[in-house]
Amino acid sequence: MSAELEKKSDVILEIKDLKKYYPLPKKSPFSEQKYFRAVDGVSLNVRKGRTLGIVGESGCGKTTVARMIVRLLEPTSGEIIFKGEDLLHFRGSRLHRMRKEIQFVFQDPYASLNPKMKCYDILKEPLIVHGFANPVSAREKVEKLLNLVGLPKEAADKYPHEFSGGQRQRIGIARALTVNPELIICDEPVSALDVSIQSQILNLLRQLQQKFDLTYIFIAHGLNVVKHISDDVAVMYLGRIMETASSDEIFENPVHPYTNALMAAIPLPDPNKPMPLSVLEGEASKSAADSDGCSFFPRCPMAKEICRTKLPEMTEVCSGHCVRCHFAQELYNRKKGTN
Repeated sequence: MSAELEKKSDVILEIKDLKKYYPLPKKSPFSEQKYFRAVDGVSLNVRKGRTLGIVGESGCGKTTVARMIVRLLEPTSGEIIFKGEDLLHFRGSRLHRMRKEIQFVFQDPYASLNPKMKCYDILKEPLIVHGFANPVSAREKVEKLLNLVGLPKEAADKYPHEFSGGQRQRIGIARALTVNPELIICDEPVSALDVSIQSQILNLLRQLQQKFDLTYIFIAHGLNVVKHISDDVAVMYLGRIMETASSDEIFENPVHPYTNALMAAIPLPDPNKPMPLSVLEGEASKSAADSDGCSFFPRCPMAKEICRTKLPEMTEVCSGHCVRCHFAQELYNRKKGTN
């Protein structure tokens, strides 16, 4: 089997031209209906046993994509192919069974756990609902799950408010593991935690991935966190994917101006190297997302007229490295020092 075919066969989740449009209020009953494009034509591949990091600033559509994958939001159009089947065609019992295989770790460990339920009940519920345990065997399984995520068995009898933020996120991870999923979507799971606790949670996720051959989609704001855990990276801006590549490639050879801006924003550990005072001018705007051209046009330091009027296609600048920019190949060649 060729390397390309082998790589394709490893794809566990394929997202094709995924869109989510929200209708905007009409100025009058006779005016044309307009839409806010929260997600506009996202296409991604997630390979089995690997971690795809999706990075971008707040409001770019990362969480919307994640929630559409698990059908917490219904897409406007597109396809979500999981293990060869389009999840958007699933209904009833088929959808219920699918949710055993794709689980979610939410951003806020203070809001994602029911404050009226003990830890034991929080973890027991999915075990019972999906048939992985009965009321008699559930206790033993819950204690094993707690041990997996580094919590003592006594934690089962405590309420969420009795735990620290890091411990609550460990419970959230344990809850995701209850039904033996193949894919776990981590929606900014460390952004609400202290820096010292962040590294512990990231290391825990890595250990669990190796032990159970898990596949992750890891959503984050900063590339520094994504670099630590991701095998592949997708950079997102205002509902569109701007650049995708392996983690090593994108950190060694970032091409898109937005990716380079994110790189420049990573704090440097050397106090003698000054941080840039201003990386990007202006802010992301809805009008840019709704334009016919590149949504990054108003903030791009090398934008030209074609960027305002024509949406750039994804260009493969080298094997597996794709960039949405009219000047992608030129920028890549310049970075590599080739013609």
